[in-house]
Formats: sequence, structure tokens, C-alpha cells
Amino acid sequence: MTHASSPSSLHDIVSCMSDYDPHALPVTKAQDIIAQFITPIQAIEKLVIRQALGRVLATDIVSGIDVPAHDNSAMDGYALNGSDLPATGVRDFRIIGTAFAGRAYHGDVGAGECVRIMTGAVMPASCDTVIPQEFTVNASDDQVGIPAGKVRTGDNRRLKGEDLANGKTALQRGKILRPADLGLLASLGVAEVPVQRRLRVAFFSTGDELRSLGEPLDEGCVYDSNRYTLYGMLSRLGCDMIDMGVIKDDPAELEAAFRSACENADAIITSGGVSVGAADYTKQIMGKLGDVAFWTIGMRPGRPMAFGKIHSQGKSAYLFGLPGNPVAVMVTFYFFARQALLHMMGADAAPLPLIPVISKTAIRKRPGRTEYQRGILTTNASGELEVSVTGSQGSGILRSMSEANCMIVLQHDQDQVSAGDKVTVLLFDGML
Repeated sequence: MTHASSPSSLHDIVSCMSDYDPHALPVTKAQDIIAQFITPIQAIEKLVIRQALGRVLATDIVSGIDVPAHDNSAMDGYALNGSDLPATGVRDFRIIGTAFAGRAYHGDVGAGECVRIMTGAVMPASCDTVIPQEFTVNASDDQVGIPAGKVRTGDNRRLKGEDLANGKTALQRGKILRPADLGLLASLGVAEVPVQRRLRVAFFSTGDELRSLGEPLDEGCVYDSNRYTLYGMLSRLGCDMIDMGVIKDDPAELEAAFRSACENADAIITSGGVSVGAADYTKQIMGKLGDVAFWTIGMRPGRPMAFGKIHSQGKSAYLFGLPGNPVAVMVTFYFFARQALLHMMGADAAPLPLIPVISKTAIRKRPGRTEYQRGILTTNASGELEVSVTGSQGSGILRSMSEANCMIVLQHDQDQVSAGDKVTVLLFDGML
């Protein structure tokens, strides 16, 4: 799909970097280049709030009312004027009426008087304090005793506009709407919201050895798992997806696939074909169709990667050429493509949070590359979080990714890890 033009070409961005080396690119440098090159899509649609869950808000939502609309009670109890509270002992108050939620008490409340009040009920005009009923003594239909020291003036009163004041921004553009946000919109009387159009992502796998599910598995062939992990990860982001299947290592087929994807999607994700294999025509077609960089990234797993923008028939799409190994596909998606896609969606989303935990075992690591190891996070007897690796960390061992509940992230300059050292992990909960 056609996008707003990027501020500069990929070539312009990398030419400004004195230390740019596509054959030994640090993870953070690649992430920075991608962030500079990506621009959000512009299309907006209006949805009723029930349909807006998980969508990206396209404009700020400004409250047109005070929430709550009036001072109201936070407790079931008795409303009174705080200046009447006793300093010592117990003072008897005369009960002159009752205020219900949705049915206010409108009379005057004088000295030594109170109003029975329910949670959410509007505070009577002359009252500023609520004493919960469990703090009172000797209550009857027309009188209640209030001991000293149980509440202070102003206690248990929700103020008008305390949650949200009229004219204040309730939700900011770029927010991914969660269940609480739908409730907040409803509390403001907002029935429809403008959201960014869903991002359209085309994806396919490349390689003569790949077979789709249901096809016979010939000698030397494997079933294509990458499209299914990509489907799952893109679903979690709320993208509209175009699964283009497996594309053989044939220049004409590859070019036709790239052109079709480019003409129908905002972004394209491929797996395989970006290394130096003799039959990898993918790199040639990518370079032919657009502004694409090919990187060897200082990371493990997932060293080869392509990124850029390709064009066909007046349309353009951002391109993420991921490695072919199953774990490398997931790692490069989460640490490069995911944040870029969120930016394209117009989402104000921070990078994935890393948390420090204790390593239960030693982990081999050499400085000069970022390593991502599959981990199992547990809580020890002292209540501290600790992590251990899932075993063999080969980039083709997808089972270990399924067994893991986190990714251990060993930073570029980090050296060997000893048992008991701190490491950082990325939790999979809610993401995978």
C-alpha cells in the first residue's frame, strides 16, 4: 500500500553513520536504522467501542464531562459536615434523610444532623465527610452515635471531576485500547472512536525443501513451521494477514510473489533466502525491487537479515527478510520487526521490557554480539526470580522455544555469565 514518504532513503540514513558496517552490525544500530526509516500508515476508521479492543487510537479523546459529575460517597455510611465531628467521646447525630445512588437528598443538613448515604450517592450540599456505618454506634432509625477519631474532615468523599475533569485528555493518540480503556470511554459517554486502520502484512517462506501441511514429506524436506509462528505473532499484534504460502527458489516465482505482496500489503515478512546460499535468489529480487539493505547482525541466533522498502505498480511496502531457522525467525521478529510494525500502526508502544533476574547456571558468552537464549523463569525459596536455559540453543530447535517462558538477553558487551550473576530476561507471557 502507498505510504507517506519516508524522511530519507535507507541509503541516506546509513551513509550518515561513520561506523556503519553491514557485515557486522550491532543489534542496537540495526534497531535504530529501522526506527528512523519507518513511517506510520495514515488511514483512519471509526468503530463502536466494543469493536475497538486492541486497536490503536487515532486521535486524543478529550472528556466532555466531569467524572464523577458530582461529589459522591465512597462508602455506605452517614454524610455530615466535618466541623461537627466530636473531638472526644461520642456525639449523637439526628438522621434527617437518606441519599441513594441515582436519587440524591436535596434538603439542608444542619449542625448535629446527618444523612444516611449509600456508595455512589451524591453528597448533600452542606456535607463534606462520610463516616462508614461500621464505625458508628447505637444506630437507630432516627439517630446514630459517631465516636471521635474514626474519620477526618473530607474522608470517604469522591470529588467532582476527581477521575477525569471536563476538557482534560482521557486517552492519548497512539494508545492500544485495553479493556479498562473501553470502560473509560463508556464512562465519558463516548460510543465511537477513531482508530488506525489495521496493518496489512503479507508473509511467505522461501525454499525448495519446504512443504506445507498436508503435502507429502519427500526425502530431505521439512514442514514449514515459520508461517505458523509468524501467523501467531502477527495475530497478537492485531494485523490483517495475507499468508502467501511457500515460494520456491525460482526467480520468476519470487518476483511475482514480492510484487503481489507489495501491491496488497503495508509490510512484507519473509523467512529464508537472505543468507549467502547459491540458490538464494531472494536477495537479488529484493535488491531489484527497492531500497533494501542486507545485514549480518552481531547476534545469535539470527545473523542474516534484510530490511528496506520495495515498490511495484506505484505501491510500496516495508520489507523484513528474516532468516530461515525457526528460532531465528522468532527472535528477529520480536527484536526488530515487532517494534517497527507497531510504529507503522501508529502505536505509542515502548520496546519490550527486560527485567533483571538471577542466572541459576553458568552461560557461555563472548563479547561482541547480543545473544538470545531460551529460558525457564522460576521463583526460588527466597522468593527471588531465577532463570535457567532450556538446554541446547540451536536456532533450529523450536521445541526449546515452546518449552521456554522467557528469553535470556545477553547484551553486546557482556562476557561469560556465572551461576548467581544477574541477567536480563524478556517474559513471553502475553506476547507469545
